Amino acid sequence: GAHVTAVEPAPRRADLVAENTRGLPVDVLRVDGRHTDLEPAFDRVLVDVPCTGLGALRRRPEARWRRQPSDVPALAKLQRELLGAAIALTRPGGVVLYATCSPHLAETVGVVADALRRHPVSALDTRSLFEPVDHLGDGPYVQLWPHRHGTDAMFAAALRREAG
Repeated sequence: GAHVTAVEPAPRRADLVAENTRGLPVDVLRVDGRHTDLEPAFDRVLVDVPCTGLGALRRRPEARWRRQPSDVPALAKLQRELLGAAIALTRPGGVVLYATCSPHLAETVGVVADALRRHPVSALDTRSLFEPVDHLGDGPYVQLWPHRHGTDAMFAAALRREAG
């Protein structure tokens, strides 16, 4: 069977994960995902990164006042670091899914393009994970939009870890 290891540095959120997964084969580690002592042997890794939250404005319009344009570079740096750490923890042949609720290019395709340049990964066609959702674009990534999909604006990119 599957076993899940969740990494969440914020104590309140880590407690929520632990509470919601009680009784399941889940370990919750309260650590920074960039600095774990985990072995690089994961088959699948989901990286749901902290972001500007711009994709959730229809549900949380007040979020527009919590972020400034100057926040984006620091968040994109953190996102690149978290994605790089996740790739390092994934075994060759394994898959990393990068996800964010921001539509900002610096937080989406910019982070993934950096990973493709710096790490032994290749992009997978992420659209197949979202079937039967329509209007997913030309791929290989998925960008969901409130006006088109009835969801928050969310981005996802699947990357396969290569040997090396």
